[in-house]
Amino acid sequence: MSSPRIDETLREQLLSRPDMILDDRDLMQALIASNESAMGSNIVDLRGLAMERLETRLDRLEDTHRSVIAAAYENLAGTNQIHRAILRMLDPVDFEPFLRDLNGEVAAILRVDVMRLVLETGHPDDTRTVSRLGDVLSLAEPGFVASYLTERTDAPLRQVTLRQLGAGDSRIYGPKADWIRSEACLRLDFGPRRLPGLLVMGSEDSNMFTPQQGTDLLAFFGGVFERTMRRWLS
Repeated sequence: MSSPRIDETLREQLLSRPDMILDDRDLMQALIASNESAMGSNIVDLRGLAMERLETRLDRLEDTHRSVIAAAYENLAGTNQIHRAILRMLDPVDFEPFLRDLNGEVAAILRVDVMRLVLETGHPDDTRTVSRLGDVLSLAEPGFVASYLTERTDAPLRQVTLRQLGAGDSRIYGPKADWIRSEACLRLDFGPRRLPGLLVMGSEDSNMFTPQQGTDLLAFFGGVFERTMRRWLS
């Protein structure tokens, strides 16, 4: 008894467009399984094994392709975000609005919960400026920046330090310290014969800043900020 023939219209359509089957993974797998079943269990189909390996390799390539595209989009979005924050930071023409914007519009653009500027000084008791900008600015004794970044260890002093926290430091975050779970610390160089500073971004999200993340964009932001500060300090 002969096997039933496929409908002629469907057969002609498949012959004219074989890619309809070739591009359908489920159909191809069904055809391969049917072929293996017809051959019996004593025959090894090397062609089928090769196709399975090619499918596995293709799946890996597709995953890599998606990851690369996602990383590219994320990097582009991060670059645009930093650029917008810098443009906003450069808008004020007076020093106090410049600093206040850090914990306002600039922090909102960067999507961080707190931004603080720490300046080392030999006169930490000078509270006139701090009283006006206490929600943004704090003064510290010489050596504070290096001690805070290295946590009093022999760790190298980096321009940008990203880390997760159990809680923030009250000397920097004040009453919001208990809510901070990660931070980005940008070490600032204000030039010869000037004490260093520290720009800190704090987030309630523990995954906002982690040591595995890249720091190029934040280093660029910190470089622009410290050069702007040099202008004000001069």
